[in-house]
Amino acid sequence: MDEARHVPAHLARNLVSLRHARALTQNALAKAARVPRSTIANLESGEGNPSLVVLVKVANALDVPIDELLAPARAKVRKWSAPEVAAHSQGRGITVRPLIPEPVPEEMLNVMQFAPGGATRGTPHLPGTREFFTCLGGQVTIFVAGDRYDLSAGDVLAFPGNVPHSYQNPDAQREAHGVSVVILAKAGV
Repeated sequence: MDEARHVPAHLARNLVSLRHARALTQNALAKAARVPRSTIANLESGEGNPSLVVLVKVANALDVPIDELLAPARAKVRKWSAPEVAAHSQGRGITVRPLIPEPVPEEMLNVMQFAPGGATRGTPHLPGTREFFTCLGGQVTIFVAGDRYDLSAGDVLAFPGNVPHSYQNPDAQREAHGVSVVILAKAGV
C-alpha cells in the first residue's frame, strides 16, 4: 500500500490531536503559526495540500518536528532531557519546574525543590481555584490564610488557591521536595 496517499489523513489526525493536547483553538494555532485559520481548517479536514513553508510554521507553533505532523498512527512518545524542561527560581531558595512539559488545560503541575531554609509566597489565583501540595521528601510548612500546616514525605494538603499562602522548608540542613497541582477556576464562572 502506498503510504504517501495517506499523508493528508495522518496530518489531519495528528494536527487535531496536537492542537487539542495544547488546548488551542484553530484561531489560536493559526495566529501562532502566522497562517489563516482557513488553512488550519483545511489541514484538519484532510483536504489541505500544504507547502513546506506552511508545514514548518505549523510544526514550529506546536513545538514538534514536521515528521510528527505527518507520521502514521503510533504511540505518542516523546522524551525530554532534564535541561529541556525549563526550571526557574522563585522566592528564596526555591526551584520550580513543570511536572509535565506540555500544557495541561486548566491545571498547573509543578515540582518544587526547596533549598535548606528556602521559602516563597504562593501565586494568588482566581476564586474557585483548588491547590494540592504533596510533600515528596523532607519537611515543608505551608501557611494558608494565616494557619500553619507541617507536612512530611507522603503528606498532602489541599486548599483554596485564591487565599494568601506561602511555602517554607523549616529544615536549615536538608533540602525538601514537593509537587504542586493547581486546578484553575475558569474566568467568569
